[in-house]
Amino acid sequence: MFTTKPLTGRERFLQAMEYKAVDRVPNWEAGVWEQTIDRWEKEGLDRYSLHWDWFTGEEKFGMDVREFIDVNYGMKPEFAREVLEKDDRYEIIRNSNGVVSKALIEGTSGNMRACMDQYLRFPVSDLNDFRELKKRYLTKLGSRYPAQWREIMLPRWKNREHVLILGRNCSTGGFYWRAREWMGTENLCYALYDQPELLHEMMEFIGNFTIEVSRPVLEHTDIDYVMISEDMSMKNGPLLSPEQYRTFIFPHMQKLVDYFKKNGVRYVAVDTDGNCELLIPLLLEAGVDAIWPLERAAGMDPVKIRRKFGKELRLWGGVDKMELAKGKEAIDTHLASLVPLIEEGGFIPTVDHLVPPDVSLADFQYYMQRKLDLLQGRF
Repeated sequence: MFTTKPLTGRERFLQAMEYKAVDRVPNWEAGVWEQTIDRWEKEGLDRYSLHWDWFTGEEKFGMDVREFIDVNYGMKPEFAREVLEKDDRYEIIRNSNGVVSKALIEGTSGNMRACMDQYLRFPVSDLNDFRELKKRYLTKLGSRYPAQWREIMLPRWKNREHVLILGRNCSTGGFYWRAREWMGTENLCYALYDQPELLHEMMEFIGNFTIEVSRPVLEHTDIDYVMISEDMSMKNGPLLSPEQYRTFIFPHMQKLVDYFKKNGVRYVAVDTDGNCELLIPLLLEAGVDAIWPLERAAGMDPVKIRRKFGKELRLWGGVDKMELAKGKEAIDTHLASLVPLIEEGGFIPTVDHLVPPDVSLADFQYYMQRKLDLLQGRF
């Protein structure tokens, strides 16, 4: 599993994904809550000594470099953001996606709320609403791509030694993800039964839109992976049945994955919190290579998932954020359970979402030190 030959970041990733020998497993993490930064600052950290863009990589913690091509897959033009009502505790806002929500002001740090908003209205309730909303998803716009990317960035991409990803994290919205943004979770669940015509039209549009926005970049360079954001599961299982996934999403997902792989994308990963185990066979059938973040509180044990689905499914994530708050002994015990996957390959351990504020700076630093031992096969 391990080699003494030093590898570039890109070589390390590709060989880990192909179950080949590596000098160490890639060192990736997702990030932290804003409230966690506040805590760590009180514990002695200079917040300005870090970049806090941990997907790209944090030098202070020895994370590997990843470059995300900043393609904008969102609405263009967006809704105007507007505060509709406000008092001492709450504000009711319309965000740039047209969603109206009630937000608790108390506990907010930066742009991060201490709890989820209460969603009041969404821009789509029926087929007519969606056909109007589609006008906000224009594809042939230069502003969807970094300025002068062909001249400045493309030469570097073609000679890279680091991992290159199409779209920033959560930018490449998937099928359930976008439909939920447009309708809300509850309304979408009803629409799966009550408005099948709307669902079919939305899913076809999402797939075609994603292909067309991706096309200009993929015509010029290959890509190491793309992450399709879905968040289609909760703690006890997916928010739609396998039969519903096959009916509404699967053919369009399969078409999208096929397009990516025929146009230079090496791996396709899916980001979904919660327990998506029932949908994994369909994801594999559609050509998906990896899932992230393997949320442990939802029962997504990477050892169990590997045993069930084999090496066809690469696993990213799987480090229980709640174990990091329990101290050094708990951290060691938890990381030790991942040794078999590290030795087998096809696994990149990361915290199974953002690091919450109940994790101390000292415990996180210890986790990163011990994780490096794990990644090097010295645990």
